[in-house]
Amino acid sequence: MTYDGRNIEAEILEELAGRVPAGVQLSAQTQIVRGLGLDSVAILDFIMDLEDRFDISIPLDRVAEVQTIAELSRAIEALTRATD
Repeated sequence: MTYDGRNIEAEILEELAGRVPAGVQLSAQTQIVRGLGLDSVAILDFIMDLEDRFDISIPLDRVAEVQTIAELSRAIEALTRATD
């Protein structure tokens, strides 16, 4: 299955919606580490769920490079294209 950036971003936001504390505003520019109100274990669980959802493996060094939801979306898009 191929995804475009907007679909990926929408699915990331959907995946996050039930995880973040009430009052956290989600957007493409939301900082993953500082902006979500999640601890490191919750972030890793979220990343693993995204890997399952998109049928990819996100290398830990790649995870460390992304700062925002938009950057995560672009990384996932590149990884899904690499597996097609």
